[in-house]
Amino acid sequence: MKSVLARVVAAAMTCALLAGCSTGDDAVAQGGTFEFVAPGGKTDITYDPPSSRGKPGPLRGPSLTEPSKIISLEDFSGKVVVINIWGQWCGPCRSEIGQLQKVYDATKADGVAFLGIDVRDNNRQSAVDFVVDHKVTFPSIYDPAMRTMIAFGGKYPTTVIPSTLVLDRRHRVAAVFLRELLAEDLLPIVQRLAKESAA
Repeated sequence: MKSVLARVVAAAMTCALLAGCSTGDDAVAQGGTFEFVAPGGKTDITYDPPSSRGKPGPLRGPSLTEPSKIISLEDFSGKVVVINIWGQWCGPCRSEIGQLQKVYDATKADGVAFLGIDVRDNNRQSAVDFVVDHKVTFPSIYDPAMRTMIAFGGKYPTTVIPSTLVLDRRHRVAAVFLRELLAEDLLPIVQRLAKESAA
């Protein structure tokens, strides 16, 4: 009897642990071939040639502005994707958001998508207000717990906000910026990647 009870308890605990990792409405990502490395503490890292680029794991989560909608990296198939990790509480994020919007406006016709990941914002409405006030037209995943960062490997520096990753058309990580960006920093690499083939 005791062994049966022990098995039932163990099974229940396993289910509870698995439920804690389930996608549900939370932003969850796992696995992938991308392993973050910052040689010598660099803040601007590029991964070339393209064959050296790793892919993040599955990346998905609830839309910041439409909570019932799930946004996935797969929604941007064949596009260069600029992923910006931000929070409305972050001063440099406030400074760079207009610069990011400028690059998005200049490159979206070339097959470039932008995706924000709003982190550490427990007040969703404040983050929504930030997006509206700054006239941001690209979507963001709402991820206060930063679960999406699992997609970029266990060593990705989650304390560095803002940070920006640029994925090529095959959604391999081509560049990482661990700092606030100006349009002139980001535009050249996005334009270069937009010219690369998805094949």
